[in-house]
Amino acid sequence: MKLLAGVVRPYAWGSRTALAELRGTPSPSTHPEAELWFGAHPASPAKILGEIGGPEDLLAAIEADPEHELGASITDEFGPRLPYLLKILAAQEPLSLQAHPSLDQAIAGFERENAAGLAMDAPDRNYRDPSHKPELVVALTEFDALAGFRDPHQTVELMELLAVPGLAPYLGMLVEQPDETGLRAVFTTWLTLPDSVIGALVPDVLAGAIRVLGSADQRFRLELRSLLELGEAYPGDPGVLASMLLNRIRLQPGEGIYLSAGNLHAYLHGTAVELMANSDNVLRGGLTPKHIDVPELLRVLDFRPVTVEALKPDVRSLGAERIYLTPAPEFRLSRIELDGTGVHAAQSISLDVTGPQILAVISGRVAVEGTGGGEHLKAGPGDAVWLSAADPDVVVRAVSSNAVVFRAIVPELGR
Repeated sequence: MKLLAGVVRPYAWGSRTALAELRGTPSPSTHPEAELWFGAHPASPAKILGEIGGPEDLLAAIEADPEHELGASITDEFGPRLPYLLKILAAQEPLSLQAHPSLDQAIAGFERENAAGLAMDAPDRNYRDPSHKPELVVALTEFDALAGFRDPHQTVELMELLAVPGLAPYLGMLVEQPDETGLRAVFTTWLTLPDSVIGALVPDVLAGAIRVLGSADQRFRLELRSLLELGEAYPGDPGVLASMLLNRIRLQPGEGIYLSAGNLHAYLHGTAVELMANSDNVLRGGLTPKHIDVPELLRVLDFRPVTVEALKPDVRSLGAERIYLTPAPEFRLSRIELDGTGVHAAQSISLDVTGPQILAVISGRVAVEGTGGGEHLKAGPGDAVWLSAADPDVVVRAVSSNAVVFRAIVPELGR
């Protein structure tokens, strides 16, 4: 049992207030703070607090004794590494439009780029490890995203509403083939148009969006506002057009979406907990100055239309624990709400420890103690507790009102 401090990742799209206020540090922060990492990723492993003479971070602790920290079943299945990465994400501006490969695609791509002699830090490298990257995001605030290709019939309705002559050829593609084939054709065409054509078409689409928003028509208000926001942030980017093909999602606190391989998505605004397989494999499709490998992206993308409801994970409540169920073998996320007064929620919860777990505190304060006594830790907002495979079962008690904790485990091992 170890107390962890997350590591802040200062990407330009991050918030200057959300993570600072969560951690109780000066707000606004000097630089944008985009993500708070709790895990053992080599780039930013969580720091171990209060331990003298031992490993300084979680990665070092796992590398020193993987079987003790992870358990034999985890090391047999995933190797001597924590298979998931837990983050708190704070988006003030949109992230890039992106997708992640399947496991087979990641293995093949990693081997192919190794054989080609691409350096691991090469800017045009797509595959930095042989792993897929399914991910689950659960909103802490109202959280906006684009995810999954929308029913093409709805996109036809949106494009007809815009009434932009330059969209006519692409509208025709979708009218003729309102399915994954039509979506692939339109998206591929937009990504490969000359800059001069994109540079003229995007402003016309934005002008159409302004015209519709100024009318009495209430359809697609969120989609149109997103078009304008993305067009302002990324003028001349085909990703602005691509946003019209995707579901525009607004999550309320506690709601989540699960993104499997090939799902094109972009997080737009808000704060959320994100849990993913421990991988760096990203194929970008726009809204970014970074490398875009169009042929490889098209190989990875899943163009089958999907509804917003289909992206939301099934949720099971077990006492004070709200469990988000996904097919990912590397991780499972749950939300635990406790109340030290016992008025609004349970005061404590018992957790079986059969594998590596991270308990990240979002609000309030909790005490974590072994069921047989002995070890005892207290954690507040922005802290986390690491429970190794060798730790005893624990009881988590609220020592304040409204304590919220997110729990990350490996699903086959957690109960």
